[in-house]
Amino acid sequence: MGWHSNREFFVSWEELHRATKELAHRQLPAEQYKGVIAVSRGGLVPGAIIARELNLRTVDCVSVSSYDHNEQRDDLNVLKDVTATNDGEGFLVVDDLVDTGNTLKFLRQRLPKAKFITVYAKPAGIDLVDDYVADLEQDTWIHFPWDMHLHYVEPLAGQES
Repeated sequence: MGWHSNREFFVSWEELHRATKELAHRQLPAEQYKGVIAVSRGGLVPGAIIARELNLRTVDCVSVSSYDHNEQRDDLNVLKDVTATNDGEGFLVVDDLVDTGNTLKFLRQRLPKAKFITVYAKPAGIDLVDDYVADLEQDTWIHFPWDMHLHYVEPLAGQES
């Protein structure tokens, strides 16, 4: 990846959990939903949290990738389709982030009656989600907890001997 952003945003497990629980709370009452469709891979952890908080037992996932991993991402390919539903009616489609919106635009055509929710949203993709918790600027690179490793950091001042 040759592109570097001006901003970086680091999300801890606790912060992701808090934000996703807030997103779940905004989807109540839970009885209106049949289940959750997580967008693999980023939506898997938020999808599990949403399903737990709304006490939904039916959880599926959909996996989409671009044919060639270039900036355009016009040609999307379904690697794993959903089996639980035809048009998405009664389902929450959950992802961690909407960025350009290309993936969700593609999924909205396949699942037109689903409700699309993400934890985080960037301006280019905001119109494609029905609900989200936190705004990010377009040039922000977000680091999710599953992409990071905790390690010891030396103090700024030298150690006394």
